[in-house]
Amino acid sequence: MKLGGVELKDVKNKSIRQLVANFRNEYISNGIDEKTMSDDPIQQFEKWFKEALDNKVLEPNAFHLSTCSADGRPSGRVMLLKGFSEEGFVFFTNYESRKGNDLEENANASMTFIWLELYRQIRIEGKVSRISGKDSDEYFRSRPRGSQIGAAVSAQSRVLSGREELENAANELEKKFSGEEIPRPHNWGGLILKPSRIEFWQGRVNRLHDRIFYEAADGGTWTKTRLYP
Repeated sequence: MKLGGVELKDVKNKSIRQLVANFRNEYISNGIDEKTMSDDPIQQFEKWFKEALDNKVLEPNAFHLSTCSADGRPSGRVMLLKGFSEEGFVFFTNYESRKGNDLEENANASMTFIWLELYRQIRIEGKVSRISGKDSDEYFRSRPRGSQIGAAVSAQSRVLSGREELENAANELEKKFSGEEIPRPHNWGGLILKPSRIEFWQGRVNRLHDRIFYEAADGGTWTKTRLYP
């Protein structure tokens, strides 16, 4: 029996540190024919996203967001996509969190989706800006009440004395707005990444993967090229 391409007996007999280099799976797929891919990467993203849904990929809207501070210090975290269109890719956060501060200093960011069930990855690069307060209000009202409270009481990325402090703040806010609508915090809302580069990656055998790269051109058009894996 194998686990991640490694024999189970080897897992039992070796340390995790010894095993890391031995994990290996072959990515068996039909690959990508760039001639069949849309000239518009947003439409291609929508097609792949639907295929992820059809194949019951777990959390298909989960992505890794990479940001960089003004002094060049990178950081990353996994988030959830909440909308996309030709204008860009939308997600929500605390504007005063580490990621929020990074993006205030440096608007350049990247998003990476990985759907291991399909051996697929999508990388998106671009600049991030805030969406309108009206749109943030609309989304905030659509969230479960518990999630609204969580957003309101979290001083995201700040030091917390203990779990009790957070739970007490949540309970106090619930009492304060008992029977009332919880207002959206001024420091919480939506961000949109307007893409300038998008890459679609498809795993294939022998690590001879397919990479189709789109780059924004003048007039709202895109160039499409194939890259070495």
